[in-house]
Amino acid sequence: MFGISDGSLRFRLVKNSTPAPHAPLPAARDKLLFTPGPLTTSLSVKEAMLHDAGSWDVEFNTVVAGVREQLLKLAGLSREEGWETVLLQGSGTFGVEAVFQTCVPPQGKVAVLANGAYGERIVQMLKHARIEHVVVRSAEDTPHEPAALDALLTQDRTVTHVAVVHCETTTGILNPLEPLGRIARKHGKLFIVDAMSSFGALPIAFESCCIDFLISSANKCVEGVPGFSFVLCRRKALMACESFARSLSLDLCGQLKAFEKNGQFRFTPPTHAILAFAQALQELELEGGIPARERRYRRNHQTLLEGMSALGFRPYLRPADQSCIITAFHTPSDPKYSFEAFYRELSARGFIIYPGKLTQVDTFRIGNIGRLFPADLEQLVAAIGTVMKEMGCAVPVK
Repeated sequence: MFGISDGSLRFRLVKNSTPAPHAPLPAARDKLLFTPGPLTTSLSVKEAMLHDAGSWDVEFNTVVAGVREQLLKLAGLSREEGWETVLLQGSGTFGVEAVFQTCVPPQGKVAVLANGAYGERIVQMLKHARIEHVVVRSAEDTPHEPAALDALLTQDRTVTHVAVVHCETTTGILNPLEPLGRIARKHGKLFIVDAMSSFGALPIAFESCCIDFLISSANKCVEGVPGFSFVLCRRKALMACESFARSLSLDLCGQLKAFEKNGQFRFTPPTHAILAFAQALQELELEGGIPARERRYRRNHQTLLEGMSALGFRPYLRPADQSCIITAFHTPSDPKYSFEAFYRELSARGFIIYPGKLTQVDTFRIGNIGRLFPADLEQLVAAIGTVMKEMGCAVPVK
């Protein structure tokens, strides 16, 4: 394992440096972030960044190698079975765009499944890269229908790749990976999954979902800090794209070859974010891995739903389609309600939520992920009730 210590090897983890898995890790006394990322992090993850590291330093690059290996382990994958991890500077959007910039051949065509802002962002990436694509849109409150993808791929044999957002944080909707991936595989297409807000919290069976490329980032459910994204992919599929890269800095093949040559990033690495992520990975393992983190997030989500329902708020999605990651709530219909004032008053009390991002319906969003516990959600709900009273706003909502 790896992490931070004051010993001779500066980045070696001290096994007993983290509280027992059942003990909540304290957050610094910052405002609590009820968002899909960046997130509230543990104090020990923050402290991991109190060290400088050189990009050529052997000790730091040992941490990088450990992070790459631990990500494979977390996903239930291995290099022996043909899988790789590529780290890339930048936010999750950089990682998603890097996959398209690197892995779609000059004559390739991507089928994008879109039911929210992040599916639409993929469309924008492909337009900017001048990559041919077709979009299959579902309503923002409706998971993608596998039959629609099957019909498209039967009709359009020029498609080479299928792309989907697993948890669309526009609403918190969860799209069905396994049936979509199986259809992509049936038609001989590569399957690309944006798992930005799900990896590390929800189980993802890479083989049964027929995933070829999955992208996530450091500041989501692993509970690290912003600074880099990562791609888990089939090595054979990635290396087949070696001559396709449309960008120097977003070339995943070039990045992987650099790691294999000397263990280093090609360009300046996000050193502090890597050190924080190493600590966050250890804390995820000590918590009990993905199953335990999912249980905590589900408790957070249930606490939120019960409290908001008692106040009269109504979630946007049907329960069957709702993930435990983030929840969109309908905006109050009272003319005295203003999201700006609502947000400002909650922020003054130490709680940060998110505005809505839907195109047709007014909503606001509350995340359940990060170093949060049910008691934090209870405090948030109490603050929401107080703010609504002070604003003189009535619920129910529209």
